[in-house]
Amino acid sequence: MKTMSSLARGLRPRPRATDLRSVLVARLLPLLLLQLLLALPARTKAQFAYEVTNGTVTIAGYTGRGGAVVIPSEVNGVPVTNIGDDAFAGCTNLISVTIGNTVTNIGDDAFAGCSGLRNVTIPGSATTGSNSFISIGELAFSLCSSVTNVTISKSVSSIGDYAFDNCTNLISITIGNSDTIGDYVTSIGKGAFLKCITLTSVYLQGNEPDVDASLFDGDNYTTVYYLPGTTGWGPFLANRPALLWNPQVQAGSFGVRTNQFGFAITGTNNVVVVVEACTNLANPNWSPLETNTLNGNSFYFSDAQWTNYGSRFYRLRWP
Repeated sequence: MKTMSSLARGLRPRPRATDLRSVLVARLLPLLLLQLLLALPARTKAQFAYEVTNGTVTIAGYTGRGGAVVIPSEVNGVPVTNIGDDAFAGCTNLISVTIGNTVTNIGDDAFAGCSGLRNVTIPGSATTGSNSFISIGELAFSLCSSVTNVTISKSVSSIGDYAFDNCTNLISITIGNSDTIGDYVTSIGKGAFLKCITLTSVYLQGNEPDVDASLFDGDNYTTVYYLPGTTGWGPFLANRPALLWNPQVQAGSFGVRTNQFGFAITGTNNVVVVVEACTNLANPNWSPLETNTLNGNSFYFSDAQWTNYGSRFYRLRWP
């Protein structure tokens, strides 16, 4: 377990940046490293150091130039399942990272101190099975002060202590669909979103997770939203307001007003609702039409373009 004193230093007292590269490369078995290098394209050779254990690959370090980095799903047919502890720590030249869909574990401090990192995408293909869920380690993205958006598949199962602490420009975290924390999450570590001062909304699909009171420390504008039918919820989660997200279209409100088709939406006051539309339910391509806040527990949506389509279908979602 990490302490707040280690946070004050920013990173744990492990090798970082140039030290990390030399230490990791030195400890790899020469024959194993040679085999991996021969199996990889030239560009990949220059970017990553790997270890192979029990038929899976762990990314142990990064030596590339930064920018937009894609971590492969496999190396010479062997799946990449782990991002090792400190693997990218202190790599300030990273701008975006896309992680292959076979990865199931992101180690402690894996991207800590990557101050130039803006976007993180963690696809994750597996959604069932006890060994297929993604685990995000302690301090994994701490001090990534440029990150604004994080996208993680709904297969995430746990988020470690201080995983995103001091991500001071973080606006949204998408875990699952539609900026949500997936319904498989049962616990979120201490201070996981500590001092994410721009974080305004967190959406959870499942039951109330096990959290520590420090989860949102310093996040003075965050509101948590949860769905009907889920359990365990009270008016607050880790000292931040928790609201039921339950907008509904009133059946008797459908109609045309001043040549615009519309309907009334009701629900919990102050929840944000996005109205989307498509023209084909068999192969839907939903497009957002309007984002609004329920003031006085309702608002009226109207579509001025409805006559331009042979058919028009609508749905509600959260941001």
